[in-house]
Parts: sequence; C-alpha cells; structure tokens
Amino acid sequence: MHDLRVSILQYDIAWEDPKANRSYLENEFKKLIQQTDLVVLPEMFTTGFSMNPKDNAENKKGKTIGWLRTWAAKINAVITGSIIFEEKGKYYNRLIWMPPNGMETVYDKHHLFTMAGEQKSYTKGKSKVITQVQNWRVCPLICYDLRFPEWARNQNDYDLLLFVANWPKPRIAQWNTLLEARAIENVSYTIGVNRIGEDPEGNVYTGHSSILDFKGQPLIRIADAPITYTMKLSGEAQANFRSKFPVLDDKDYFEFKD
Repeated sequence: MHDLRVSILQYDIAWEDPKANRSYLENEFKKLIQQTDLVVLPEMFTTGFSMNPKDNAENKKGKTIGWLRTWAAKINAVITGSIIFEEKGKYYNRLIWMPPNGMETVYDKHHLFTMAGEQKSYTKGKSKVITQVQNWRVCPLICYDLRFPEWARNQNDYDLLLFVANWPKPRIAQWNTLLEARAIENVSYTIGVNRIGEDPEGNVYTGHSSILDFKGQPLIRIADAPITYTMKLSGEAQANFRSKFPVLDDKDYFEFKD
C-alpha cells in the first residue's frame, strides 16, 4: 500500500450558515491543492449540530453537493464530512464521501444521539459503508457511532477508521479515550475530526481532533484552535504490524439485526 496523505480541518462552524462555512473552507482548501489525498471535515460542517432540518436540509441538487464535487476535483482529493440531507421526505445526518471524479458515496448516521433528540428529527441509517481512497479501504462513521464498538468492528475489511463529530467539551475525555480504544481493537489508523466554538444551544466544543496509529497512539491531537493539518500515514507500517500481531484473525463474527 502507498502512504496516504490525510488532512483534518477543525474550525468554529457558523450556526446554520452554509454560505459562511463554505467560504471559510474554500480558503483552507486552496492550501491543499495537490497536497493531500483525503480531506476530513466535522459533522454537519455547513450548519453545526442543528435539530432544525426542515430549514437547513439540502438534496442532490443543493449547493453543497455541487460545491464538494468542484473542490474535490480542484484539490484532487477525496473530501468528506456530514451535512443535513433530505431524501424522499426524510431527513438524514449524511456523510458525503466525494472523490475527485465526482462519484460520491454516502453514509447515514446509524446511532442518533437521543439525549439531544436527534432521533426525532432524523432517520437513522441502516448500513455501514466501506469505501476507498488510493487503495486504502476506509470506514467512515459519525460522532455518537464512536460509543458502539460493534458497529465499528473491523472484519478485516478496512485500513482506516474515521469519525466526524460535534463532540462537546463536557465529554471530551471520553472522546479521546474512545478513539484510542477503537484504534487499538481494530488495529487501524483512526481519525476523529471535531469542531470548536459554541453553538446557540449552549454547547461548547474544544476540538481535540486526532489522528491515531494502529496501536492507539495519538500522532496528533489538536486542542481548542482552528487548524488545517496534513499528515502522511504509512500503509507499510500498519501492514507489517498486522502481520506480526494478527489479532484480527481471532475476531468473532456476528450479524446486525435492526
């Protein structure tokens, strides 16, 4: 496997203002043209964690999908993050995986955050997605999914696990610990991208966006500051470690029942 260049963007999301957020991100994207393979944005990166999908949802013809398609081609990299999405009269917290060729893959958040009433506003997704970038197999998940190890279980089918999030300050210690646990148990590079700032609901976010190696060791962890950061991941190092310590060969198999 080739090395993979990954870029994480941590910033203060303007509340329910897609235009402002896209404008901010465009300035950051210009720094990444031909410099990265994968760009990871936070959860609901155009609006913040809004429970008002009726006024904020987009669809396939919305501005953000076309905008992602344009910038993925310009940067020559995959761009991913979740937005509020409407399809057939239902609303989803939907992660868009947009490659340079414009043929996107989507993942709908499976574990909706009931403590915020997310399940009252959004429909949960039913399926995991494994996608690819530069021959790396990637499992993209969203925020609260992090607390459910069975959903993130590596069945020898991915090389990179990532979480996009709006994870608040009071539970940031759990965010750090759970990211490390998911990386360790799945023997996988793991990325967690969170936001900073405060939303009108009184939630404070302190970032701690992280890139961890396949042993669960943080390679970078960014606290309360806006940043665009790029790192190269070694596919050879991960493959060698998995070969010497083949814990995934001893995993249990199971099926999900909804």
